[in-house]
Amino acid sequence: MNTKDDCIFCKIVASEIPSVKVYEDSVVLAFMDIGPISDGHTLVIPKEHVEKLDQCRPELMAQVGQAVVKVANAVSKAIPSDGYNVLCNNGISAGQLVDHMHFHIIPRNTDDGVFNRWPAYEYPQGKAQKLAEKIKEYL
Repeated sequence: MNTKDDCIFCKIVASEIPSVKVYEDSVVLAFMDIGPISDGHTLVIPKEHVEKLDQCRPELMAQVGQAVVKVANAVSKAIPSDGYNVLCNNGISAGQLVDHMHFHIIPRNTDDGVFNRWPAYEYPQGKAQKLAEKIKEYL
């Protein structure tokens, strides 16, 4: 867990670390990923330091979401691809390497070998309903 003071994305927002910017407004910054999975791999972040999606204020998330749509539209038009993924990893076990909420826009092509296995399974009888009830307790 990092703080705003040692966050690499906050340093990018403050222009302390260079980036290749794609889009910027008063709330959001989008820039090219320095370790891309595919050509055009872009990150969209709030300028405000928020670590995970569930910690983001709804008003801020709405603004970030609008920028994700705008940038995804531009990436999908600019980069020849069959589709794209939009990912937001939350927590290190989910693949979040920088503790600052960010959305990956990753152009994809058929048979590109990226995320080629979705480890889906079926719930045992009644388990989905029990889990849903537990989740509903927190809504």
